[in-house]
Amino acid sequence: MSTSNAAVKTLFERTRVSRADETVFVLKVVLAVAICALGGYLALSGGWLGASIGVLLLAAIYTHMVELQHQCLHHSSFRRSRLHRPVGIVLGLPLLTSYSHYRVQHLQHHKYLGTPDDSEFFGFDTRQPLTRGSLLRSTLSPERLVLVAGDVLASCRGTWTYKQGTIGDRPRRHVIAEYRLFAVATAVAVALCFSGHGRAVLVLWLIPLLVSIPIHFLLELPEHVLCDTDSTDVLRNTRTISGSWFSRWFTNGNNFHVEHHAAMVVPINRLQERHPLARELAVHTEHSYVTFFLKVAKEAHRNSRRRSG
Repeated sequence: MSTSNAAVKTLFERTRVSRADETVFVLKVVLAVAICALGGYLALSGGWLGASIGVLLLAAIYTHMVELQHQCLHHSSFRRSRLHRPVGIVLGLPLLTSYSHYRVQHLQHHKYLGTPDDSEFFGFDTRQPLTRGSLLRSTLSPERLVLVAGDVLASCRGTWTYKQGTIGDRPRRHVIAEYRLFAVATAVAVALCFSGHGRAVLVLWLIPLLVSIPIHFLLELPEHVLCDTDSTDVLRNTRTISGSWFSRWFTNGNNFHVEHHAAMVVPINRLQERHPLARELAVHTEHSYVTFFLKVAKEAHRNSRRRSG
């Protein structure tokens, strides 16, 4: 076997979740909960500056929790598979992200990446030309929340259907149950507002939820944009970013996206071990998120000038 073939085999090799991997994930969840508590304290008890910092902290950590949920839906967090759904549901609750809906659609994304059937959960058409306008609209768009509201309403009526392909009866029941849970959570929030706790609902949930929209869009954007989106080869249609320790933590290893698509059941904390191979083999690599966003800004500026000209 050639050196190149051996490297590819190693990059795509599957790995089971170990006790150490499980411990790492649990510690990440504990840290996220602690940061939530700090953000909540600042949002409620600080002055306008402290409250602003607390709200931003909550928006950021809620987004980070969806990245932890992403690991759960791949069943690469715990050795016992049955733990992934309940933990994943809780992690997605602040941003109204249904674990079961996300899982079905995201696994479809992994299966059909590079084909017309690809449909990412947080959809952004990576095939469209990047312009300043399209980026700004997508960064600020509340479209996902509108879609969630529709899913919640349809689930409460019992009419929810999966529109991106097929879904089994059990996953469909799970999705409906989770969206109904969101309806209950929203009703509780409304009741708290009417009982005099409106400010708490506003700073602990509603404003962080809205602020998370641009944060999450910018976090997901690097995965496939400006890659070879018509190719089914993960070494060509996906990007890997070395990143800093902070970006690796905040994205929960999502910066190692080539590595993740090559072996999606490998625990996230193990992907860094394969990064040197990905940098050697993949077409689209970056050292940092700064270099990536500079490249995106340059491309958007170029395309915008062409359209205006």
